[in-house]
Amino acid sequence: MPTTDLMRRSTILVVDDEPANVVLLERLLKREGFTRLLTTTDPRRALPLFQEHPVDLVLLDLMMPELDGYALLEAFSRLIPAQAYLPILVLTADVTLAARRRALSLGARDFLTKPFDAVEAVLRIFNLLETRLLTLELARHGLARPETERPLFE
Repeated sequence: MPTTDLMRRSTILVVDDEPANVVLLERLLKREGFTRLLTTTDPRRALPLFQEHPVDLVLLDLMMPELDGYALLEAFSRLIPAQAYLPILVLTADVTLAARRRALSLGARDFLTKPFDAVEAVLRIFNLLETRLLTLELARHGLARPETERPLFE
């Protein structure tokens, strides 16, 4: 089982157009020991950040100007190999079933509505990272196709 310390070395990309939400997530993640954080309030910067850095988890808002979270989910899904597990956790104020279904169908692995419970968010983040690390460990032992996984901790 992956250690919590190993999970804390994961690179997390936070995309939310509200600066207060980004600051809240940064504080929450730093309090939990995460140090590799990439953040942006400009959704147009999300794809370049994703492409320039080996990301292990994306925290993504849906309702943003210029480029919404749905468009980003579609773009991320084109960049993530089919057999790879790179989790995206959607954090949004849209509580509709349609939003949840659309986000999940576009590749989100989990969904939380704002305002969210900080403890629940942290638990979900650790769960998603644990699954990612286990998937990468399987690939390292030849039990998955390693060429489909982006490297962890480059």
